[in-house]
Amino acid sequence: MQSESARVTTAREAGFRVQYPNSKKRSVKIIALDSGTARVVYDIAREPWNGAVFFTSLSFDAAGSPGDADGTTMHAWLGDLAGRMIELVGEVATADFVVVLASAGADAQSVSVIAEACAAYSKSLLALVVPGKNTSEADIARSLSHLRPYARMLVVASDADYVAAMLTALRA
Repeated sequence: MQSESARVTTAREAGFRVQYPNSKKRSVKIIALDSGTARVVYDIAREPWNGAVFFTSLSFDAAGSPGDADGTTMHAWLGDLAGRMIELVGEVATADFVVVLASAGADAQSVSVIAEACAAYSKSLLALVVPGKNTSEADIARSLSHLRPYARMLVVASDADYVAAMLTALRA
């Protein structure tokens, strides 16, 4: 038995259908802000992804620069799954959007540096808070307060499976 759609659609009408995917491949950068979410990143990175690049750490160093008033400028580095350090700004520049993961209760204030890079390149920043087994509402609220000023979308994930499902929905 043919479906209603198949009966209504004639061969002539079917010729007007678009025969390719409705979206180009996306370059999504996923950044863990703490050791708890780094473990989540390692786990979900094993799955097949379209254009997602995973980072397990964010670190900073100061280097002298003649143009700065105090002679220093901050450089931010991302640690990838293989342990290489890659400059944050370059990764954000090539992204379609950036997703940060923060464990509930962990210090997520470093998101401001990522947000600054996103703003410089007009990239959206999405944030996921991942609660642990014994996470309190206060822990979640603390993480949300760090992320809320910067994230275009802010979600409290129930677990690592939820994070993977969210990334799939975003076509990462």
